[in-house]
Formats: sequence, structure tokens, C-alpha cells
Amino acid sequence: MAPRTTTDAALAEIVGFLDEYLDVDGFPDYANALNGLQVAGPERVRRFAVAVDASESVIESVRDRADLLIVHHGLFWSGLQPLTGPHFRRVKALTESGTALYSAHLPLDGHPEVGNAAVLARKLGLATPEPFGRYRGTHIGCCGTVAATPLADLAASLAAMTGDRVRTLPGGPDEVTDVGIVTGGGASMLPEAAGRGLDVLITGEASHHHAIDAAEMGVSVLLGGHYATEVWGVRAVMDLLEDRFGIEGCFVDSPTGL
Repeated sequence: MAPRTTTDAALAEIVGFLDEYLDVDGFPDYANALNGLQVAGPERVRRFAVAVDASESVIESVRDRADLLIVHHGLFWSGLQPLTGPHFRRVKALTESGTALYSAHLPLDGHPEVGNAAVLARKLGLATPEPFGRYRGTHIGCCGTVAATPLADLAASLAAMTGDRVRTLPGGPDEVTDVGIVTGGGASMLPEAAGRGLDVLITGEASHHHAIDAAEMGVSVLLGGHYATEVWGVRAVMDLLEDRFGIEGCFVDSPTGL
């Protein structure tokens, strides 16, 4: 789609488009995720930014540089809480700078086009992708096939894309063809991966017991880092909005090391 000739767009129009495109009302999520517009901002958006987290450092970095900040992890994971400490500082920085905040958590994990898993699957060359990673009646990841590839080579390809050292929890065959992806903290999908006969599950991080589960279920796990496996969705949304609305976007890289 060719970009519009305008240099700004209505915040309400952008929010409405994202709400519908990502199905934020229909996609199940954690109770406190509060997907959608979390903090109001200016009526018109000329520049916007995307990031994985609505951290204080990210919010401060876009002060005076963006009218809208779009993130994967928003502000309200702990539910009701007083406006004190870091929580207050984040909200204060947004309101003082006049920056709107939009968050999309699981809708941006599971989207078939701009979702974290879908984009990572395309970059890894997975063929015949299909939904994977069941969560409350829907899917938050995808699975597909690759030409028979040594597990170590697939891990190296993932590391080249994430820029991080990839840890391997061995369990499956040394040569893999069937691959599942659920980014972030998706190691809990190991039973589904085993049930579908996958050779390897790609995710961001795991708990201690997942190493035992991988060995006993016969599915290897590649850990690319929670942050590094979840930059893909917001960056794809940035490209989408630039093309659709003709406004300028930027990606704020603020890795946590996890």
C-alpha cells in the first residue's frame, strides 16, 4: 500500500486501525494486560516510536521525539497499584511530554502477519506455517518445517538474528525439520510441541524444570532471550503504520539482557 501524502494522522484513526487489525478486543490475554490505548495523547500524530517495554528509560528516550509510543509490554501488569515510585514516573513522563501509549501483548505475539512468532518464522525460513501454542481458545505462536538441519545450525541462525547467545536445552534429534515458535516465556508449550511431534521449540526463556521436560518429552528447546525474540512484532507494526499513514516511526532498542 502506498503511503499517504499527509505528514500526520489522527491518533484516534491509528488506534482504531490497530485495535481492529490486531483484534485487541477479541484476543484473550492476561487480566491486567489492558491491550489498546493505555495513556491518551495529542489528537494528531506526526512521529511515533515502538519498543518492547514501556520502561522509564524508553519513555524518557522518546520525550520530544514521538507523539505516540507503541509497546509490547505495557504499564499495568500488577493491576491496581498506587501512582508512586517508578509507576508514577512513567505515567508522569508520558503526560508531561504529551506522548500517547499503546500496548499490544498477546495479540502481537499471535498475529499471523506482524506477530513476533510469525515474523521470526519467516526470517528463519519456516515453510507451511500454521498456528501453534494454544492459549484460551486461540494460538500465540506458530510452527512449520525447515529442510533437515542440524540443531546447532538452527541455533546459530537464531543467534545471528537475535544478536544474543542462544542456549540449548537438548531433548530432540540432532537433525531437525519440525519447528515450533512461541516467543518470550513460551517454554510452557513443550507438552503441545511433544504432542504434535515437533523436534524443537524456539522461545525466549525457560524455568529450571523445562530442561528436564525437554529431555523427557523428546523436544529440544532453543532459548533466544525474552527481549530478543520479541522485538519483531513492534518493528513490523512500525513498518505497517509508516506505509499506511505516511508518518515517521522509529524503533527504540532497550535490551534487558534476558
